[in-house]
Amino acid sequence: ITPGNCGLTDRVGVDGLLAGSSRRPAAAIHRAEWLGPQPPGREPPPPSLAEETQGCGRRPWWKVSGKALPWVVMATGPVNDPDRWDQQFRTFQPFLDPNREQSSSVPIAAGRRPSGPPPRPPFPPSTPSASPSSLRPSSARKGSTAMAEEAGRRRRAAVVVLGDIGRSPRMQYHSLSLANQAGMEVDIVANGGSDPHLSLRENPSIHIHEMKSVQLSGISKISGALALLLKAAIQFIMLIWFLCFKIPRPDVFIVQNPPSVPTLAAVKLVSWLRGAKFIVDWHNFGYTLLGLSHGRSHVIVKVYFWFEKHFGRMADGAFCVTKAMQHELAQNWGIKATVLYDHSPEFFRPASLTEKHELFCRLGGSICGAIGSADCISVEKEVEDKNTTVLTGKIDGGVSLKPNRPALVVSSTSWTPDEDFSILLEAALMYDRRVAATLGEEDSMDEGQLWIDIKNGKQFDYPRLLFVITGKGPDRKKYEEQIKRLKLRRVAFRTMWLASEDYPLLLGSADLGVSLHTSSSGLDLPMKVVDMFGCGLPVCAASFSCIEELVKVNRNGLLFSTSSELADELMMLFKGFPEECVTLKSLKDGALSTGSSSKWSAEWGTNALPLVNQVIG
Repeated sequence: ITPGNCGLTDRVGVDGLLAGSSRRPAAAIHRAEWLGPQPPGREPPPPSLAEETQGCGRRPWWKVSGKALPWVVMATGPVNDPDRWDQQFRTFQPFLDPNREQSSSVPIAAGRRPSGPPPRPPFPPSTPSASPSSLRPSSARKGSTAMAEEAGRRRRAAVVVLGDIGRSPRMQYHSLSLANQAGMEVDIVANGGSDPHLSLRENPSIHIHEMKSVQLSGISKISGALALLLKAAIQFIMLIWFLCFKIPRPDVFIVQNPPSVPTLAAVKLVSWLRGAKFIVDWHNFGYTLLGLSHGRSHVIVKVYFWFEKHFGRMADGAFCVTKAMQHELAQNWGIKATVLYDHSPEFFRPASLTEKHELFCRLGGSICGAIGSADCISVEKEVEDKNTTVLTGKIDGGVSLKPNRPALVVSSTSWTPDEDFSILLEAALMYDRRVAATLGEEDSMDEGQLWIDIKNGKQFDYPRLLFVITGKGPDRKKYEEQIKRLKLRRVAFRTMWLASEDYPLLLGSADLGVSLHTSSSGLDLPMKVVDMFGCGLPVCAASFSCIEELVKVNRNGLLFSTSSELADELMMLFKGFPEECVTLKSLKDGALSTGSSSKWSAEWGTNALPLVNQVIG
């Protein structure tokens, strides 16, 4: 097969072509030569030919069956350069048996392609009715159909998430990279709930298989331990059913951890049954999350730790999110993991003015609706002009940001115990009180009149703050009740769940991001911060052991340990907003530089793709 025409076989390979595969070559065959066994002492094909053929993703023709093949097929295909065509033809000439009389087929002249029907290949006189399949040695014929099918099968990966795939951005990005960068078919096995990103749903190589979530609220009221065991057993059976019978056999499973129980055991068993490989993507340690509610010394936590370590060590490969976690896995778990830092994909970027305006028009009802009683933002609902939003205005077709707009501060959360949102609520209250004291405002002043004055264009040294908290989780209602009890003059909170397409636009429209993630293990990094940097959004992040691998103080963000420190940072960053915030603008430039320096596709291609190829073999 000419190396420049790898598309000729269309995933079939030489053996499949010679076996009469149902996949027909796309190009017309213009010359065929019977070579017979490779003459003794012949040198292997030149290195340039081997490299070119291998670079096309196909095994060289002389290695397909482990022996020299008796046929060499010359095909035009997409080779449009006559000199290259002639050069390719001459490349194969040294492999002809010099002791055999040359065939009577017409050679291809340099710079010309044969006209008319292609000449019939000259079969050896002793086998006038022989077919290509029968002419090959018996050892080469054995299993040729199976080899053709294997050569024609596209590699396949199964991404396993025992959770809501719409709330698992890293596994969504894995799936996109496996499909787009590794060229694989991808099956996602996950719980339903939230829609994943549109690019995932529209990708023809990605197939989503939704499992039902297991809810045992009735049993958990009787016995929490019994509910956990029963839930794990049901999930184990569901995983086995989906991974064994609902999806085609993959070459590799990539599973998110945590949760560890029963995911790691189920995937390991299925990978053994189906002859596939098994890679764990370590986002955190599951036993540390369980320890938040039960304590590290609880027997359930200790059993969970043994389970996670035992089955985690049985994987064929591993990713992790930080160097600190890589060191922990290597030293104390005996697991060699590749660091795959979280990076935002290309659709996380700063939003244009038009995109901001359209987003706030869509979210107008959610933004203007207060949690509880009226606040400094809900007064904007009296504006009936559809060309005006809380933050933007549209005049004569042009969009601009309002000079008296509130500063938009965004945080995303799963509303779980490893994020203490009371810190943010306390900091907001401190900001509100400190600004009032700085401006000399009395506690008894009419707040309603203040809000009307601000709406009508009056500006102060410190702006209103609009906190938008996105996400779903068990503690959301608890914190919403706390927000209702706050008496705030210049601060408002909104909680919402956004479509996967709107979330990057919100980050790209905000002025500051806040991360309260502290990590149950102290070894993982918040994905939300990575997404914020991708949109050029600076971050105030809660400080913990390895956060400085991501947040560089005074370059792309700030760190805090207490609510008072966060309130001080808010005062410093937003003084003179929106025009005179020198520090905020500097951090924004640093965040944009961090986000644009590396994207997920580049990180995945450098660190993940080699491991995937190595594991599959």
